[in-house]
Amino acid sequence: MLRYPYFCRLYKEFISCCFEPGMLNLGTWPKNIHTTAERYHECEAKEQTCKTGAQELCLRHDGDSEAAAKLHKPVMVDEVVQCLAPQKGQIFLDMTFGSGGHTRAILHKESDITLYAVDRDPTAYAIAEQLSESYPKQIRAMLGQFSQVEALLMKAGVQPGSLDGVLLDLGCSSMQLDAPERGFSLRKDGPLDMRMDGGRYPDMPTAADVVNALDQQALASILRTYGEEKHAKKIASAIVQARSIYPITRTQQLASIVAGAFPASATYARKDLLRRSTHIATKTFQAFRIFVNNELNELYTGLKTAQKFLRPGGRLVALSFHSLEDRIVKRFLLGISMTERFNLSARQKVLQSSQLGSGQENKEDVSLKAPLVWELIHKKVLTPEDQDVQDNPRGRSAKLRAAIKL
Repeated sequence: MLRYPYFCRLYKEFISCCFEPGMLNLGTWPKNIHTTAERYHECEAKEQTCKTGAQELCLRHDGDSEAAAKLHKPVMVDEVVQCLAPQKGQIFLDMTFGSGGHTRAILHKESDITLYAVDRDPTAYAIAEQLSESYPKQIRAMLGQFSQVEALLMKAGVQPGSLDGVLLDLGCSSMQLDAPERGFSLRKDGPLDMRMDGGRYPDMPTAADVVNALDQQALASILRTYGEEKHAKKIASAIVQARSIYPITRTQQLASIVAGAFPASATYARKDLLRRSTHIATKTFQAFRIFVNNELNELYTGLKTAQKFLRPGGRLVALSFHSLEDRIVKRFLLGISMTERFNLSARQKVLQSSQLGSGQENKEDVSLKAPLVWELIHKKVLTPEDQDVQDNPRGRSAKLRAAIKL
């Protein structure tokens, strides 16, 4: 049974607010489909229940979560710490705690700080609670999405303009990928779930709801928009044909359906950045995961929250793992609207004309430029060193952007 009675009727709204070519449109439909997750104040009464459940989960999987945290190597950890440059008495916000690798590294660099550790995943929140027992004066664990962080911080007494550093480590964590029951990995069979919030919002649609409810056009749009999948129509057609025979409810079931739409030789024909073979369904899984979790809208909201709560001179560090995330971060730091066509060379011309400051034509160009809020720490995006990629292959596509609030 679908988690939204009106789920099938909403695809037209999605189609109307999809990306235009070369543009990022943070449309209204993904927000409508996730209204339950956004009603923070309505869910506040249930918050303690969620936290208690997370703590019970922590107790049940204490050994597993500790082992995962110890085994997981955070991506570009040295660069993250260097960019944040923690100093005694400062206040930091880790908006994607995960298994806590970056938080531990920050505390190792400077232990006399306050760090708010946030994650939307109840399992990650449980690990943050565990770590706060070892650092009771430093760590404040919080459970919530990016869109809920502002309310969480205000409730904790944190005022806008008071943070010294904010970290966002985007995408799916190794802890989530390695748990088949979460439904993120196509290599391990499990229920086709993909909800980063776990069971916190029972009526939030799962990936299974999406693939079984939306029509072929809507599925193709999701694959093209969020997976940048060039064979979106072919894959959507295969999904619709398969589900007419039986519901699609398992991860490897979906992976097999996608692979079946191509010759056998194409299943692992694609290569990653290390020139290793990747499964033909990888982009499909990415697309449905981003859609189910409303990740791009959440990211943009998280960036705005970071800007609001950072003090002048505060530092923002963002790690992204695919072009859609990186494009949003890059646009945000450069002050480029999310709804306009991104043309970096044109923006450079605007900046150059503003420096010249002469002539009526230049004045008109200057008026197009949004006021800059950030000073980039590095002119170019940072990527992992070869040794980092060998130590943590999953971080091979990471891109780090860091900036100081003006």
